[in-house]
Amino acid sequence: MTQNPPLFEVLPRDLSAYRQGNVGIDYVHRFESGQPGPHVLINALTHGNEICGMVAATHLLDTGVRPRIGTLTVSFANVAAYESFDPARPFESRQLVHNLNRVWSVAELDGSEQSPELQRARALRPVVAAADHILDIHSTSQDVEPFWVYPAYARNASAALALGRPPVHLVMPNGLGSGTPLIQHGHHGQADGEGVALVVECGQHFLQSAADIATAVALDFIAHFGLIDAPAQRPAPGPQRRYELMETCMVRTPEFRFVRPVQGFEVFAKGELIATDGPHEIRALCEDCTVLMPTREPIVGREAVYLTRPL
Repeated sequence: MTQNPPLFEVLPRDLSAYRQGNVGIDYVHRFESGQPGPHVLINALTHGNEICGMVAATHLLDTGVRPRIGTLTVSFANVAAYESFDPARPFESRQLVHNLNRVWSVAELDGSEQSPELQRARALRPVVAAADHILDIHSTSQDVEPFWVYPAYARNASAALALGRPPVHLVMPNGLGSGTPLIQHGHHGQADGEGVALVVECGQHFLQSAADIATAVALDFIAHFGLIDAPAQRPAPGPQRRYELMETCMVRTPEFRFVRPVQGFEVFAKGELIATDGPHEIRALCEDCTVLMPTREPIVGREAVYLTRPL
């Protein structure tokens, strides 16, 4: 599947100045107010080519955002993949070996397998576990409307709806089905757990609009929990649209093909053919079945598309 190259409005910058953190873990910066309050983690670069998170995290650090209550931690996750970025192959720096956003189960973190991503996840494990509330900043390969992704717990929905930006929500009643993401590590993955954990998908990786959304949402998130004042001129939340993840389809063969070009949010009738994968078919599971995160370049063993239904 060949697609046009992306538009590069934002590219990686040298992050070496941010390597020396203050918690003994590279690229992790923690600021304690000395006053009671929640611990908020803003996490960037879980995927190495999702540049918007880098812009948001460096903005927080460069402009001196500090908590008036509680604790703020800012982390850059997969810097090794980020540093492999090649504009000629901009989607390949997503990861080096493993998807860093699918390895957060106890089994994988405590297992014997090794990779740069597993090593980094193990190093970041206490950082994630220490946070009361997590915002994990992501972007998409296609130029689509930004949206939240979160486990279907009331505490997550309440925060995302209150934040209101972006106004689209992908709710996961049973997780992703393709691994354990960072926002479901530990107590954040438990129905009776505490604390909010959200992914924000900010738009296409290399667009300035994605970087702008990432920065605005990071500030919104920190302010929501009282660590800073709410940003001035913040737009009032508009109508919200919610989708429920029904199935995560994986690429099973090199012959995977969508039946027509898709970028995300296309709607299919129940039973309508969405893609073929060698001898296998992917068909819409319900009326108004909406596809999210369709793969740009199918790779066997990786995610092909999310099948959702509007709520």
